[in-house]
Amino acid sequence: MKQFFLIPSFFLLIVIQNFGQAIEANLLGQWSDTTIIGSANHTNVYNEIWGYAVNNHEYAVIGTTAGTHFIDVTNPSMPFQAFFVAGKVQGGQIVHRDYHDYRGYLYAAAGEGNNSTLQIIDMRSLPERIEVVYDQKDIFRTAHNIFIDTTAAKLYALAARGDDIGYAPLRTFDISDPTNPIVLGDYNNFGGLTPSHVHDAYVDNNIAFLNLGNDGMAIVNFTDDANPHTLSTVTEYPSRGYNHSGWISTDCSTYYLGDENHGFDLKVLDVSDLCEPEVSKTFNAEVANPNSITHNQIVACNYLYVSYYYDGLRIYDISTPSEPELVRYFDTYSPPDGTQYRGAWGVYPFLPSGNILVSDMQSGLFVFEGMNDDCSNQSRNNNCLQSQICSLTSTDDFTPFNEIKLSPNPVIDHASLIINLSEALDNLGVSLMTINGQVLQDWHYQNLVAGSNDFSILLPNSLPEGIYLLSLRSEQFQLTKKIMVGR
Repeated sequence: MKQFFLIPSFFLLIVIQNFGQAIEANLLGQWSDTTIIGSANHTNVYNEIWGYAVNNHEYAVIGTTAGTHFIDVTNPSMPFQAFFVAGKVQGGQIVHRDYHDYRGYLYAAAGEGNNSTLQIIDMRSLPERIEVVYDQKDIFRTAHNIFIDTTAAKLYALAARGDDIGYAPLRTFDISDPTNPIVLGDYNNFGGLTPSHVHDAYVDNNIAFLNLGNDGMAIVNFTDDANPHTLSTVTEYPSRGYNHSGWISTDCSTYYLGDENHGFDLKVLDVSDLCEPEVSKTFNAEVANPNSITHNQIVACNYLYVSYYYDGLRIYDISTPSEPELVRYFDTYSPPDGTQYRGAWGVYPFLPSGNILVSDMQSGLFVFEGMNDDCSNQSRNNNCLQSQICSLTSTDDFTPFNEIKLSPNPVIDHASLIINLSEALDNLGVSLMTINGQVLQDWHYQNLVAGSNDFSILLPNSLPEGIYLLSLRSEQFQLTKKIMVGR
């Protein structure tokens, strides 16, 4: 646990008071491999965590820059690597791998690497062996995240790139035959929002909660793959930032949303009406660190498990879904806090033992004692998410722009952005992004008038030439345009 020796005493009092009944989680075991190099971007060796149980054995599946490690945690105090699957691309260019399982098969994706592949790994014969049964890059070679809707046998690949069919913000697959994924469709418009990428998703019974990064989020019904129906969009809410990820409560009334920004709160999103989702509360890690930042969230039974970067594992009692209460914590990251991305990456709470798996970007695997709720033996109501008929006004129907002009284009170092509006706007956010959706620079403008509005945009001196995206957003609309940068 970090020691906050230099924090003023009144801050310490606030932290102690806020922790209330929370106690430190019981650490059972750890695993790491000091021979693996870190990524060039974030120096992280480790990334995503998943879990799997078969034949009376429990496994942690943890990603590294080298590949996928199967760590036997049946005896949590003595974890050991049972198997390893090398990634097609290894080393410093790899930041992220992602995992989900379906019917005894693990689906493994990498977020980087032109020669990366989708790997499907047969885990049914553990502890004797595993087998890579699919290792190709035609339908997608990289995806920032994946999610499997087990009720519909569909895999959602987010920000997917394939050698044969190119890039899609979202690409879905039929995996009813687990080793033969079939492309169902590519999607880039959700109720009029046209994001450059979908960052993450939670999907159940064909109802998808899509995290659209800087463009907010959308709730979409994918029952008809040829014509998915957007139920609602969420573009303005308290502590709005990079809409990163989330998970729904077991009664489907509440969605817990995290924006990946330093100092931003988690959100309690009331989704009892999918047509009118609303943020009802915000909450945080209850620490004095002003740069505290959440990463991933998972719900199991009556607990919300959060990997909280610098602040490690946080567990909240959500017996009352709208009122999360912090009950367990453990700081997996011992160095000083900062403004980068370090510490706890992922969390997995679904093992039969109840033990909790956490991956730390720098320190590897942590195994914690669970909450003694026998959650793995409790059946999930997969039918509580039911589609609704929503009257959504597409942002395509609201077009305030008469003209958008960037001059010169290609841009050298600065440009004039001329926005001609059919009606006045109170606020306009403009973001310069890479083609992958990484935000490089933000501008915010207020009180735009009907008619011509002229703004000067100064680009970073270190920006390489190439194709970039300019995202313009307000409460009622979102629009993305390509721009060229020349040097």
